[in-house]
Amino acid sequence: MNSFLCFLLIIALCLGSSNAIWEKNTVHFKNSLGPQNILKIHCVSNEDNLGIHYLSPGQTYDFSFHDSALKTKFNCDLWQGPDFRFHASFTAYEGKVIIVRYGINVFWDAREEGIYRAEGKETPKLLYSWTL
Repeated sequence: MNSFLCFLLIIALCLGSSNAIWEKNTVHFKNSLGPQNILKIHCVSNEDNLGIHYLSPGQTYDFSFHDSALKTKFNCDLWQGPDFRFHASFTAYEGKVIIVRYGINVFWDAREEGIYRAEGKETPKLLYSWTL
């Protein structure tokens, strides 16, 4: 019986890592700051450094990925304001160990008062304030 359970686990992990079968998760960022206020974004995971991106007001930046069974996590830093002196650092996406999710959309909206988050069709909630 143990061999059969191991076989099922291996099949489940193989299916979970197949890029062709499952929809990717996506993290979305939007610059809703005031006019001329550029948003600087830098996100990293254990496997990827997504580089630095600059968004003018109204612009968006998205990245998509498949969850890993070993826990997918993206940490991001955002800066804005004169000389990018206002900053926020947070986990933009965190999966769970062994539980692989598909088709998740996480929305981050940078506004003057802070950074708002929504998942799916939720109403955005203020989660982070800008720090100096």
